[in-house]
Amino acid sequence: MTPTSGDDVLSFPSWPQHGAEERAGLLRALDQKGWWRDAGQEVGLFEREFADYHGAPHAIATTNGTHALELALGVMGIGPGDEVIVPAFTFISSSLAVQRVGAVPVPADVRPDTYCLDVDAAAALVTPRTKAIMPVHMAGQFADMDALEKLSLTAGVPVLQDAAHAHGAQWQGRRVGELGSLAAFSFQNGKLMTAGEGGALLLPDDDSHREAFLQHCCGRPPGDRVYRHLTQGSNYRMNEFSASVLRAQLTRLKGQLRIREESWARLRTALATIDGVVPQGRDERGDLHSHYMAMVRLPGISAARRLALVDALVERGVPAFVGFPPVYRTEGFARGPASADAEELAKNCPVAEEIGSDCLWLHHRVLLADTPTLDRLAEIFSGLVGAL
Repeated sequence: MTPTSGDDVLSFPSWPQHGAEERAGLLRALDQKGWWRDAGQEVGLFEREFADYHGAPHAIATTNGTHALELALGVMGIGPGDEVIVPAFTFISSSLAVQRVGAVPVPADVRPDTYCLDVDAAAALVTPRTKAIMPVHMAGQFADMDALEKLSLTAGVPVLQDAAHAHGAQWQGRRVGELGSLAAFSFQNGKLMTAGEGGALLLPDDDSHREAFLQHCCGRPPGDRVYRHLTQGSNYRMNEFSASVLRAQLTRLKGQLRIREESWARLRTALATIDGVVPQGRDERGDLHSHYMAMVRLPGISAARRLALVDALVERGVPAFVGFPPVYRTEGFARGPASADAEELAKNCPVAEEIGSDCLWLHHRVLLADTPTLDRLAEIFSGLVGAL
């Protein structure tokens, strides 16, 4: 790699972003008579606002995105002995949530262009034990929801959207909450809107909302004063301070999405001209892409060179990361160490194997930069790739 000079160190907008709105919200929560949802109003207001923004009848705010997935699985009645199909290429939480409720994650291959669940691969894995299919909208690019809806109907298996990357995204003009299935979001520090940690679950009807409320609140119904525990569950409740911050964050989302869409179109065009670099593809039916990550592949790159490229980008001020390994290549998969079983799973996931070894990504704050910075980033990226 070439040495770093002062001209090569780029400056990007910071993340998280905050202002007077977040400060006002925190003080508003502070001055309430209590700091949890039963004594305050911030969580309830955030749930209503987030549900409305995404076109869903209901939302439940949770402690984090992984817990939102666990709660969704609980609402769907999924437990020991059940199977849930998950993408082989995703952050490990998609698998861990399934494991935490005692079910079995079944990795399916992904598409080489969008990196999202390959619906044909998922269909081939459906068995009588399959109780859910969990597509991940990778980096904000929707999985093929048309094909997934058809598979769900023909197989009799519901869809659970892992929308941790898809705040505000749309599929053929339909928002996440308008697609008729449960959808889980994350508000972890790096996400498109954040309170440091947090999550939310969108619910499509009154019955699922009622069950989700019970399970996220230790089985207790709203207003309970006599310790009625009507079902099993846990404490997944969000606090009032986080909700107040997220209410402010939500007001910024629409404008930031517009900027990211415009910036990625420019940066993607530039990166695509670099020999050996293949940017993430786009299914145009996803007519609003939230761009949680700017993802590219470098087919054939070695692990050492990919890491060296990421390190060189970080040295130049670029928030860069290697891509996820296939979930079955991690020691946390299926509650045991990675083993020969991974080799068997890999036979059905050749695309995930490739992407897991040749993908890298840039944090979405890169796409909030000005045009000269984006153009300079493309030049630096090209120079670094050429030096590999």
